[in-house]
Amino acid sequence: RWPSLLKYYSHTDGVSWLEEYKARHNAGLEAQRIVASFSKRFFSEHVPCDGFSDIETLGCPSHFFEDELMCILNMEGRKGLTWKYYAKKILYFLRQQNILKNLKEYLQRPTDRQSFLEGAVLIDQYCNPLSDICLKSVQAQVDDITDKVRKVLRTKNPRHPSLASKAGEVLVPEVELQRQVLDAMNCVLYEQLKYKGNELDYYNSLNSYIHQVLIRRTGIPISLSVLYLTIARQLGVKLEPVNFPSHFLLRWCQGKEGSTDIFDYTYIDAFGKGKQLTVKECEYLIGHHVTEEFYGVVTAKEVLQRMVGNLLNLGKRESTDQSYQLLRDSLDLYLAMYPDNVQHLMLQARLYFHLGIWPEKVLDILQHIQALDPSQHGAVGYLVQHTLEHIERRKEEVGPEVKHRSDEKHKEVCFSIGLIMKHKRYGYNCVIYGWDPACMMGHEWIRNMNVHSLPHGPHQPFYNVLVEDGSCRYAAQENLEYNSEPREIPHPDIGRYFSEFTGIHYLANTELEIRYPEDLELTRATVQKIYSSGKE
Repeated sequence: RWPSLLKYYSHTDGVSWLEEYKARHNAGLEAQRIVASFSKRFFSEHVPCDGFSDIETLGCPSHFFEDELMCILNMEGRKGLTWKYYAKKILYFLRQQNILKNLKEYLQRPTDRQSFLEGAVLIDQYCNPLSDICLKSVQAQVDDITDKVRKVLRTKNPRHPSLASKAGEVLVPEVELQRQVLDAMNCVLYEQLKYKGNELDYYNSLNSYIHQVLIRRTGIPISLSVLYLTIARQLGVKLEPVNFPSHFLLRWCQGKEGSTDIFDYTYIDAFGKGKQLTVKECEYLIGHHVTEEFYGVVTAKEVLQRMVGNLLNLGKRESTDQSYQLLRDSLDLYLAMYPDNVQHLMLQARLYFHLGIWPEKVLDILQHIQALDPSQHGAVGYLVQHTLEHIERRKEEVGPEVKHRSDEKHKEVCFSIGLIMKHKRYGYNCVIYGWDPACMMGHEWIRNMNVHSLPHGPHQPFYNVLVEDGSCRYAAQENLEYNSEPREIPHPDIGRYFSEFTGIHYLANTELEIRYPEDLELTRATVQKIYSSGKE
């Protein structure tokens, strides 16, 4: 019934399978109950911080609960979209909480027990909690590359100490023997396996995720350096990470071990096919002189800080993701490592405030900032005032506004909820999830969007639409037309509003249907009229 759970059992365990079945069955019912409740509770707002409280106090094994969530996500067909939407949110939360706990445990270990590869995997897991990423699998792939290097090394030097079964536990002593290892690594990584720095798409977040680096065989300097360093150490060559500005490097000692003279080291550019550089060549690489401190070795925590910093910068750059998920995830990671960093705490508070989510958490963050740095009282005071106003407005909100098409004021509204539309001017495909009889935006938005240049201006119906690029837009009726080839809209919020895609249109879920009670009938009639003959 649930084959994915086999990994939790050993063949030697004495298991009462009836009791296990009952526990899994009950966990499934509990998961379904909670998922079903989320749409009703959180349709009008982002799931609040305390929205997951009943999940944190589960009375059933968490792996059973997660397995049921995965079953919901893997349901075939185009039904159950709302269940899938909330199951995904709950699973995202559960896994991130667990990964964050593992990261904090990792950071508390002595530095010599902090594996660079494990740290990279934890970052990858946190940003991709729904992907099947585990250290064991990533390590197996790295071990496979290491075995390929040993084969090349064996042809060059059959008696090389790195070929011993316990290589990596003992460092290769001579520089020339170490050079043979690095040459074999470069041969395998860059010539045989075709790993390379991703110069064409440098700012793609996939370059920072170690499991994607292994799949795509491309990355940025720091992710490729973690891979390169891990393989070298498994073969008995101690390379060290160097937090060089603009271009992460590794260093390889040519002199006395532990030397503080930067000229006793050769520097390795994993992004540049393992090229070995002198100090002067490192400066040529970035185009300017740097002081000696930038050639020093850094800890695993500092490597993770730089990796997370890269993701933070990418999160700030992303313009299409209106949920700022990458920025939120990378801020969580940064603050797990440096919980009292005022700059990043303020960024997190501003981000949540901008998104209009978790006002109570915003107040907690601002209180923490004020305690850490009283000089921030101006910015803190402004955000506190507006956050409290937001909380008060939310308390004053009444039930959902219900829009009946039969109302006289709605007679000009031509399109209905769930129809797949095309924008006449910009050509994007979208689905309608809301409408107003006239433009409800403020004067500034109307001016900025040049609405008055439209023949009917703001005095025409406007539609809330989910767009295929992941954005949400507000489109004038005269700019929309029926899509002659309706297709699914790959938007992350589709399940928030719709329960099913019929192949031609979307069916509103219960909460959306309450707000637009007469739209479903019109949508079906419209679809029958437009698409029944297969022609527009």
